[in-house]
Amino acid sequence: MELAVGQVLEGTVTGITKFGAFVSLEGGKSGLVHISEVANTFVNDVHDHVQIGQKVKVKVLSLGEAGKINLSIKRAVEAPRQNQPPRRPNPNSYQSAPRPAQQSAPAPVQGQVAAPTGNQDFEDRLKRFMQESDSRIADNRMYSERKQRSRRR
Repeated sequence: MELAVGQVLEGTVTGITKFGAFVSLEGGKSGLVHISEVANTFVNDVHDHVQIGQKVKVKVLSLGEAGKINLSIKRAVEAPRQNQPPRRPNPNSYQSAPRPAQQSAPAPVQGQVAAPTGNQDFEDRLKRFMQESDSRIADNRMYSERKQRSRRR
């Protein structure tokens, strides 16, 4: 049987390693399902998702040199229907409290100034940040110049 990229086949898991699972296909051929292609969720241990001897559907991703066959289990089955793929939260990222829904401001009466919108609020905060940043940079430059002058003496 001739294999083609994109083809979905059924195979048997013959071996499991820390980086993926080996799957035996029809015709005595075998390929590797990389750990990133085992499931639609984060996979820490391949043993949690497949076992040796288990029948699995796989999709051929690529046919490489020396007969290497790259396979995918997660692409062989239909992906969960969501707007975005599931993501792991980044523990280093800053998460702010949810903001209340913004209401539209009433139209200003003639002679009155309109209240700042969400965009204007952002612009003001950005402007304030830039001023503080410039001030700190100037202070650092002044401090480093003083330091250099004292070394020269």
